[in-house]
Amino acid sequence: MSLSRYDFPEGFVFGAATAAYQIEGSAFGNCGPCHWDTFAATPGNVVRAEDGSKACDHYHQWPADLDLLQAAHMDGYRFSTSWARVMPDGVNINPEGIDFYDRLVDGMLARGLQPFQTLYHWEMPSALADTGGWTNRDTCHRFADFSEAITRRLGDRVAAIATINEPWCVAWLSHFLGVHAPGLRDIRAAARAMHHILLAHGLSVERLRGMGQQNLGIVLNFDYPATVSASPEDQTAANLWDGIFNRWYIEGITRQAYPSNVLEGLGPHMPAHWQDDMPLIGQKLDWLGVNYYTRNLHAHAPGTPWPSIRTVPGPLPKTQMGWEIYPEGLHHFLTRMAKDYVGDLPIYVTENGMANADQLEDGVVNDRIREDFLFAHLAATKQAIADGANVKGFFYWSLLDNYEWAEGYEKRFGLVHVDFATLARTPKSSYHALARALARNTGA
Repeated sequence: MSLSRYDFPEGFVFGAATAAYQIEGSAFGNCGPCHWDTFAATPGNVVRAEDGSKACDHYHQWPADLDLLQAAHMDGYRFSTSWARVMPDGVNINPEGIDFYDRLVDGMLARGLQPFQTLYHWEMPSALADTGGWTNRDTCHRFADFSEAITRRLGDRVAAIATINEPWCVAWLSHFLGVHAPGLRDIRAAARAMHHILLAHGLSVERLRGMGQQNLGIVLNFDYPATVSASPEDQTAANLWDGIFNRWYIEGITRQAYPSNVLEGLGPHMPAHWQDDMPLIGQKLDWLGVNYYTRNLHAHAPGTPWPSIRTVPGPLPKTQMGWEIYPEGLHHFLTRMAKDYVGDLPIYVTENGMANADQLEDGVVNDRIREDFLFAHLAATKQAIADGANVKGFFYWSLLDNYEWAEGYEKRFGLVHVDFATLARTPKSSYHALARALARNTGA
């Protein structure tokens, strides 16, 4: 597929994304422990009980990693600032941690990269996890403190700030399904986390707006809710999943209300007087981040507790994660956000990518399947722009093969291959294909 940066509007930002715990190495720089460390240390939670203590050693190798972004002609870099690194106990600042991010942002600017910062990409300091984490309302206020502290150092140089990455993962996946840290399977904890993560967003926005900070947003992930059949029961199940996964967070922010079909199940478990928080949650955004990977097929599961939904494998080709490849879903959500929720507000594709069982052979990684995936989703983005969505950028997930949470180091999403024994970086064919597409005509 022949697409280049010239198929997109002037000023469109092309980049790649990472997250602190997944690449930095939490054993370095006096970083504090986080709930992922203890989750990974618990047998059965993570492949081979692997954790992010070493990861890709981006803490020391960041200059070369930024060079990779620059060499691929990228315009921006989406990174996250670890709460546990900046505030190891969740409260007090670690100078070494905040200095690291100071150097990192300066390094981006020196290479002509726009820094797109995410405040929370899942590193809950263990000291705050001990007091209930996102089930505890006080954690939301501590997050606002962290937001202020890191922004006082970096806020004058970053292009944009996202408060939270993927609140569905933070809340539902982690507190109801138990797949991610802290690994709870508790509907009361899930209901509180689903509300408190948005309250933390609201408190952070309020704090940063008070400091005069501009260009504030949030990054939401979306899952295309297809149905197994056209039966009313399966349609109802898919609609409920759409409410839990897709609508809860965007409607909380843009409509100051939660979907009624989800409240039928979560309502009895919500914090007291949660309705009073909705104006704070619903403050104006400057931009919206859309993360999209796949679709799932849903069916009614009679005789099972709420939400009584079962997921059925679909027929389309799948990635190494077992996720269907469905670029049409990205077009759907970009246009849906514009039409139903945010109007002409700038939208960024903040994550889109695929895991593949990539092999390094004779110094080369041939991942043509990822090239096809990437350019198909770029084409879907281009079509969404033509159909009226104000999409301003696209960040591939991920720059590097990295620590893939509960999958450990098993699943590879990167444009750049990482040998986790030697930490050697090898750009894959997808990296080179994207670099060619983003090269500018210089007349040379």
